[in-house]
Amino acid sequence: MDNAMTASVEAAMTDGQIETLASSLRDAARKHREEIPRDAGQEALGTPNLGMMMFAAYRKLVEEISKRIVRLVTVDRTRSLLNALKACGRKLYVNESVVATAPLRNGAEAKMTYFTPRPECYENGVLSCQKLDDEYKMHRLVPDLQAQTDDNAKNPEFADSKPNACQWKDKDGNWCYATFDVWRDERGVCVGRGDYAWSDDWSFGGVPDESSASAV
Repeated sequence: MDNAMTASVEAAMTDGQIETLASSLRDAARKHREEIPRDAGQEALGTPNLGMMMFAAYRKLVEEISKRIVRLVTVDRTRSLLNALKACGRKLYVNESVVATAPLRNGAEAKMTYFTPRPECYENGVLSCQKLDDEYKMHRLVPDLQAQTDDNAKNPEFADSKPNACQWKDKDGNWCYATFDVWRDERGVCVGRGDYAWSDDWSFGGVPDESSASAV
């Protein structure tokens, strides 16, 4: 089985990280200085616990990142995505024309990362496709259906308690999706197209959005 990791706080942030955080704030302030009136800006600097107020936003982001599940996956890129789905050991509910639109990544290993969207992204208990897309960007992840398929194949019990999905857009701008879960006591995978809202039962998978998205 591949190495599985749940992000956790292993040590306090370093002095270097603190300097990077402070530098990011300085860069943002310089970039948007024309938007801040001098007198009001000076008065705001006297706000009690101003530093803690700004630090709270950073800490909230760290907490969201710490909830992610990260798994290193060996991916067989020599076979087609459709053949990977057929070999994953799940009942298929698959639109083959939609499978063909899924983004293809590179690399024999992938850092599969599963996240749960922030509660404030849901409206009346549902998450829009656009909000989910925003969450992918916030986590700096992109979908890699082939890696997610191979991960679910090697860890079939994962989706029993953690139904997981991914989404992408086809060339015409239509939302497409893949889901791994249990339906009628049978493990299945569904690939389709549609602008559907997501319930809060789902977690979502992706790989780091880098020059080689599947690089570990």
